[in-house]
Amino acid sequence: MLLDLGLPGLDGVAVCREIRKQSDVPILMLTARDSETDTIIGLEVGADDYITKPFSPKEVVARLNAVLRRAEERPATAAVRVVQGCAVDSGRREVVTPSGETIRPTAREFDLLWYLVEHAGLVLSRSQILDAVWGYDYFGETRTVDVHIRQLRKKIDELPIETVWGVGYRIDR
Repeated sequence: MLLDLGLPGLDGVAVCREIRKQSDVPILMLTARDSETDTIIGLEVGADDYITKPFSPKEVVARLNAVLRRAEERPATAAVRVVQGCAVDSGRREVVTPSGETIRPTAREFDLLWYLVEHAGLVLSRSQILDAVWGYDYFGETRTVDVHIRQLRKKIDELPIETVWGVGYRIDR
């Protein structure tokens, strides 16, 4: 989905927030708002990518293809990994907490979580995470990883995602 933040009547951020309550459809935000704060807000409410105007149509197509490619990538076989009592299910793309609550992260959040879980115990740099989850063609800031990690921590506070200062992140089983 291409979503412009400057919609008449309803703010694109609010639209994105409502879409995320119901769907994990890939969302690329287009906007004239180019401050770091606006970018962070857009990513925090669930956008998979954020591009500011003016932009090259070729770049938009490339970014759309990258987002769609990542959204289509699914593990060949469904697997469930248990991390600190949380069941992370790759087939259903959801997390069941020890209390039994089912949480469905956005597509990008789940891809990030699954990458951390698949590499449990290893310290992964932001660059490694960006390359694996966002793809080699990602042009944005490395801090987008921090934003998505923060969102995961808010949604699933039982997950032991550890910040390794100056390096990146690690999750332990």
